[in-house]
Amino acid sequence: MTLNDILKESWLSISGNKLRSFLTVLGIIIGVMAVVIMVAVGETVQLSIAEQFSSLGTNTIVIRAGMARTGGVRMGNRQTLTISDAEHIGKLPDVAGVTPSQSSMAQVIYGNQNWSTSLVGVNPNYGAVQNVEIEYGTFFDDSAVRNAATYAVIGPKTAKELNMPENPVGEIIRIQNTAFVVVGMTKERGDSFMGSQDDMVVIPITTLKKRLQGSRFPESVSMIILKLYQDADNAVATDQITALLRQRHKLKDGDENDFQVTDMKQILDTMNNVTGYIKLLLVAIAAVSLLVGSIGIMNMMLVSVAERTREIGVRKAIGARERVIIIQFLSESVLISFIGSMIGLVFGVGLSQGVGRFILHYDVPFSIWPVILSVTVAIVVGLSSGVMPAIKAAKLNPIDSLRYE
Repeated sequence: MTLNDILKESWLSISGNKLRSFLTVLGIIIGVMAVVIMVAVGETVQLSIAEQFSSLGTNTIVIRAGMARTGGVRMGNRQTLTISDAEHIGKLPDVAGVTPSQSSMAQVIYGNQNWSTSLVGVNPNYGAVQNVEIEYGTFFDDSAVRNAATYAVIGPKTAKELNMPENPVGEIIRIQNTAFVVVGMTKERGDSFMGSQDDMVVIPITTLKKRLQGSRFPESVSMIILKLYQDADNAVATDQITALLRQRHKLKDGDENDFQVTDMKQILDTMNNVTGYIKLLLVAIAAVSLLVGSIGIMNMMLVSVAERTREIGVRKAIGARERVIIIQFLSESVLISFIGSMIGLVFGVGLSQGVGRFILHYDVPFSIWPVILSVTVAIVVGLSSGVMPAIKAAKLNPIDSLRYE
């Protein structure tokens, strides 16, 4: 028998009992579709995390302040990091740029509009350190920081909520009864795990500390953000920063750090590992459906062997070899599995792409893995499910088979 003859007979056998074949194929369709969707969900989560970190930069290190301590007792609310700490960190060989940072919530007023947004005090390096691009205008300079100038750079969402012109440069906004001149507006960046990057007002750090907060410790800041050179070793840089700050803060060998150093690259690697395990778990859960589908194929083939016992006997009586019988039943099993896998692949990709684009408004990545998976499932499930029924059919005694009613 040629391959064409085998496929024709397999199709005739499958189509001979449409309902039973449909229900068997349906099990494989659901299983493959579930696996494809779970793979798409896992890859979408990984891509989303990677995009959020790439907008901040994986070569970014964030240092957060703790509270000052004396003899194990906290000294009020004074934070331990200072603007001077940031300046000294900027002199380290691996540091490309650094900015002190202090954030708070503030009510911003423009005309008769007001909006509650994040107020961020930084220095001019903020744009380079955080990969912030300017859509209109420019960023304030070092002289604005030295003079505690009332200049502001706003995010596009903030400008939209305040009903400001498309180009808001030169407009006046008010924060805590202090007038600020808008000197720039950032390009749209979207949200990150640290919050919206488009809904904020960025002002000089000295302006925030002295004019708006009236802090008793104008040099202290809650955070220092720095960017390393591309070829820098994050682990080495982290150790250098820790040693420098411990020396500047006069911490003894047994003292705990009064600051926390966070390496974005390390966080990204950890998140990728976690999402990788989650993706494997989702696929494993979805694979249960495939297992059920393969059991369904095996059950159908065993029933088919029982129903076609006399036919098998006739074939063997006129000279059909066991190898031909095995190939015939395996081809039927693989064909059922292949049909279900391809339909499941189409539905899985279609649903994941459709839901992502039209409902969630997110581009779901298309991977070659679901295609490879579907073809592999079609072959492996088909063969593994059909091998026992095929061997059982091949081992039937032709005399007993001819007597079977």
